[in-house]
Amino acid sequence: MDKENAPCPMPHAQCPMPHAQCPMPNAQCPIIKTMMFIDPHIHMCSRTTYDYLVMREYGIVAVIEPAFWLGQPRTNSGSFKDYFSSLVGWERFRASQFGIQHYCTIGLNPKEANNEALATEVMELLPLYACKEGVVAIGEIGYDDMTEAEDKYFCQQLALAKELDMLVLIHTPHRNKKAGASKSMDRCIEYGLDPSQVVIDHNNEETVEEVLERGFWAAFTIYPQTKMGNARMVEVVRKYGQDRIIVDSSADWGISDPLAVPKTAQLMLDRGIPEEHVRAVCYENALAAYSQTGQMKASDWLNPQSVDQRQMFNGNSVLRGQEPGIKSVSDFVLIE
Repeated sequence: MDKENAPCPMPHAQCPMPHAQCPMPNAQCPIIKTMMFIDPHIHMCSRTTYDYLVMREYGIVAVIEPAFWLGQPRTNSGSFKDYFSSLVGWERFRASQFGIQHYCTIGLNPKEANNEALATEVMELLPLYACKEGVVAIGEIGYDDMTEAEDKYFCQQLALAKELDMLVLIHTPHRNKKAGASKSMDRCIEYGLDPSQVVIDHNNEETVEEVLERGFWAAFTIYPQTKMGNARMVEVVRKYGQDRIIVDSSADWGISDPLAVPKTAQLMLDRGIPEEHVRAVCYENALAAYSQTGQMKASDWLNPQSVDQRQMFNGNSVLRGQEPGIKSVSDFVLIE
């Protein structure tokens, strides 16, 4: 059996299609065969290399990895320095070895802004990393508990973004989200940022209308049981259309899904959202927003460099004893 007509290697538990509708030779798979996706908010440092393999097979061609809170509070600026270096170095290399273009944002997350002694030192690091290759924005920044310290360092980072003429990625708080989103946008305007250069993330039905009316990009995180479900996302796109709406996964060390973007795209198609709208919210809008930096362009993945998994980054390859040339999850059917 040739590859085009081989059974889909995807486990049914991971497949976005209902089991009964799954004919699934690769050539007919609507996701794998016909669409490209960008996941513009995913924390790949918390994911495995196998995730890159599966993501590429589902059509994800590019990711943006915002600097974030790692779960374990950091105690010195050196750990931030190593983390930022990984975002612009190792992660960028690791993704490239599986045909995915990797970009990142650099910032002090709001939760750790509350450690003011540490936050002051981290602020000194940001200009050193913000202008490196592959950095597309200052972020993710904003509010967690909306404390005075969070506001102080949020404003300092907005001023830095203005000074460097960079985009901003805003994290809206999980609690008191509507007030946090409104205040974030107020601060952006106050610091002279154009709404077209600011992505407001983690939106829901409560915040989307104001974000769009004020001219900002409205991103939605499809994250199980917490931020947003993909069935709700379908109805948001049905109501508000595709203009300036972006879908992402924010997949991290929690119970999350690195395939949330393609799965949401499939659900939208199944439920009657026009294909051009799906393509806009799962690919084109993220490209339009972040390509303003000049750091990200479609030719990066449409005309990619050849992949050689024997390549090294600081003396290390992505291979952990495997042979080079791993291209498909089907290569892992037999575990030896």
